[in-house]
Amino acid sequence: MAVNFRGRSLLTLLDLSGDDIRYLLDVSHLLKSERTAFQINQRFRGKTLAMLFEKRSTRTRCAFETAFGEEGGHPVFLSSSDIQLGVKESIEDTARVLGRMFDAIMFRGFEHQTVETLAEFSGVPVYNGLTDMFHPTQVLADLMTIEENFGQLTGLNFVYTGDGRNNMANSLMVGCATMGVNCTILAPDSLYPESELVDTAKQIAYDSGSALTITSSIKEAVLGADVIYTDVWVSMGEEDKAAERMKLLEPYRVNSEMMEMADNPEVIFMHCLPAVRGNEVTAEVIEGSSSVVWDEAENRKHTIKALMVASLL
Repeated sequence: MAVNFRGRSLLTLLDLSGDDIRYLLDVSHLLKSERTAFQINQRFRGKTLAMLFEKRSTRTRCAFETAFGEEGGHPVFLSSSDIQLGVKESIEDTARVLGRMFDAIMFRGFEHQTVETLAEFSGVPVYNGLTDMFHPTQVLADLMTIEENFGQLTGLNFVYTGDGRNNMANSLMVGCATMGVNCTILAPDSLYPESELVDTAKQIAYDSGSALTITSSIKEAVLGADVIYTDVWVSMGEEDKAAERMKLLEPYRVNSEMMEMADNPEVIFMHCLPAVRGNEVTAEVIEGSSSVVWDEAENRKHTIKALMVASLL
């Protein structure tokens, strides 16, 4: 099926069909091969990108800024101390102004409603670089990395372990379900994802022929896994819960024993980074031969570039 992505925003993977994601992944692989072959293009020459950051970032900022700049565009970094976003000026008014001056906007911050408002009032494509609810550009890179390692997505067994109600668990559930990947969220009962989103993701999984499982049983979750994935135990803005969260999640740390429990010599380890070695993952695992986290980090750039190429050209 032909996909026309021009002019579209990406706020959550719930906005995308399987064909949409397939198209973006295909473009990502193409753009990565161009970069590897040192092919230089100027697809964004004369275009501008506003990058709004309420939260700090390494991969998201670097991926958007270098991807846009490599293609000849002009990215402009704007932190909360640089503009009036939601302070002396409403988000709606900021969106209208930025939409008149920029070809696209990316936002990384707290409330998901902010990125929705930017998309509603700006009149240009808006990209969610992370909100408290979703992190869609990360999952595009994750799916690309999985595909590079296994040559497919459909039918693979994916396990996310840790805080099951954070933005990564939310987005991974949806992304895996959409692309036919069997997804298991492994978390303590108190950190299960919201039931409404689980129901939605289960319906998407049913339609794609895959399955979504929510469990607190490590043995049940990990056996047969192709991918074991984790994230930090304490998200930005939740530092006051650090001691409680670490005690609760200690049994869900990814260590060599957990990797061996998969009983799969091809199992890979993934992490969206930044990682806290000794908390959610041991140094032995993240630095080990099964770890693909650095490929995953690089692929943020290629998938983000693909998203912008698809929506701006």
